[in-house]
Amino acid sequence: HVQLVESGGGSVQAGGSLRLSCAASAYTYSSYCMGWFRQAPGKGREGVSTITRDGRAGYADSVKGRFTISRDNAKNTLYLQLNSLKSEDTAMYYCARTGVVVAARSGYDYWGQGTQVTVS
Repeated sequence: HVQLVESGGGSVQAGGSLRLSCAASAYTYSSYCMGWFRQAPGKGREGVSTITRDGRAGYADSVKGRFTISRDNAKNTLYLQLNSLKSEDTAMYYCARTGVVVAARSGYDYWGQGTQVTVS
């Protein structure tokens, strides 16, 4: 069955960096677009970044210029490089799969379990 497994979260100081990974399995990874979402305590899940099959990236305004999404189709892995982290970036980060890049969560059919990022 389809699985998405995030890793790479942790606790960092403001201004620091982290690299999140999302390992995909049991489907043809290169045939799907992917997205990163995050959910802070007491808030709804929001879109952070998306990437098409051929690597075109999109970002939320709040992370543009600080975060970089990428994918390695040979390794079936999605990445999110987080730089210049701020306290407001603290959240659980999720990767998700979609056939077509959309903003709405409902457009994504499989989700990982999340990895926690805490910025102090």
